[in-house]
Amino acid sequence: MDNMNMNATDFLKQYNMDHEQIDMDECCGIFLDEMAKGLEGHKSSLEMIPTYMETEKNVPVEEKVIVMDAGGTYFRSAVVHFNKEKRAVIEDYKLNEMPGTAHEVGRKEFFDIMAGYVSGIVDKASNIGFCFSYPAEIMPNKDGRLIRFSKEIKAKQVQGQLIGENLNASLKSLGKEPKHAVILNDTVTTLLAGRAASFGRNYDSYVGFILGTGTNCAYIESNANIKKKPDLDAAKSQIINIESGGFGKMPMSAIDKQFDKTTNNPGVHTFEKMISGAYLGPLIFETIKQAAKDELFSEIACEKLNNLKELTTKDVNDFLYEPKKGGNPLSRVLTERSDSLAYLDFGNLYDLTDRMVTRSAKLTAINLSSVVLKSGKGQNPERPVCITAEGTTFFKLKDFQSKVESFLTEYLVSQKGRFYEITSVENATLIGAAIAGLTN
Repeated sequence: MDNMNMNATDFLKQYNMDHEQIDMDECCGIFLDEMAKGLEGHKSSLEMIPTYMETEKNVPVEEKVIVMDAGGTYFRSAVVHFNKEKRAVIEDYKLNEMPGTAHEVGRKEFFDIMAGYVSGIVDKASNIGFCFSYPAEIMPNKDGRLIRFSKEIKAKQVQGQLIGENLNASLKSLGKEPKHAVILNDTVTTLLAGRAASFGRNYDSYVGFILGTGTNCAYIESNANIKKKPDLDAAKSQIINIESGGFGKMPMSAIDKQFDKTTNNPGVHTFEKMISGAYLGPLIFETIKQAAKDELFSEIACEKLNNLKELTTKDVNDFLYEPKKGGNPLSRVLTERSDSLAYLDFGNLYDLTDRMVTRSAKLTAINLSSVVLKSGKGQNPERPVCITAEGTTFFKLKDFQSKVESFLTEYLVSQKGRFYEITSVENATLIGAAIAGLTN
């Protein structure tokens, strides 16, 4: 270990990657400015997509709806109805691979695969609630036009296509009747599910938040503030899909930029690449490789780390939970040794990894704080904003939720006087998609 006077914190600060170097108030100000620009139709890295979905409609009982969920890794489908107690009943549930994850697929193949997945259930209802977890421009008829894929999905020909229209074309080729398809984002479904599950609670407003393979946020905005859609009824409000993973004004370090160049879509969704499950492990890997190059670790540790081929967010999580168990790539670098420098290597590797997760948590808190502030709600502790969260990165990554809430308490509550409550709803995306399909 040639760099005996440097520790993990020193290394991260040298590259402007430590969470202590992030000014929450400054970053929230930038985020809020991008939100306002997106609503006004000006150039912004936040698309602020109107969904034309209100939150006040009653959900019919005992009426079935086909539900589809196209996520970052899997494609889920089911038939859903709400019983007399207004509880969701999920039937015919199936889990399949998301088309375009393994290899490039064309437009027709993409939609044909999806139609094949639901061919056995599509005759059971006339409406489809389709949770499509990628940026899409929603039309007044509730169809959606794909803007682009994130999460490394390989289906370039689908960009610019109407999702419901193409799905119906594929269903027709299978001899099925066309359906009324309501396209919405996973954050919108999560928000709707959170509102439905909060019966009896006194919340001031609702936010849907996803942090799993990717990340995004949705919230309720007054139509009067959606200047890019001047024909809206200014007295009403609707859910806005922020597409927060696309936020492009967060300061990036040289390592962030270096990592971004290795992804399938450089320069796009850079915020997502700093916090989400698809990217956090590989970003930490890129950071560790730079630390090895800078001789933060001993010579033998550097050699072992340089021989690693990849690092996933799951590997990172396993290491943080059981660093000396030896069952993941980072642990093996340490546990197979007994030399005198192994202790220092362990401390630096653990601290570097943990502080990178803390940075991700602080960036997440900036996202959530900005959304709550933009809503204008939650100023009374008796009526907080309900943030319904989904995603394994948020709930399963070691200490992540507690780190996020620590930053929220320090900034959003203590400094800004806004109150929130984080909740979760089982099968939120399926339930929210069902609500959308039944009420639109």
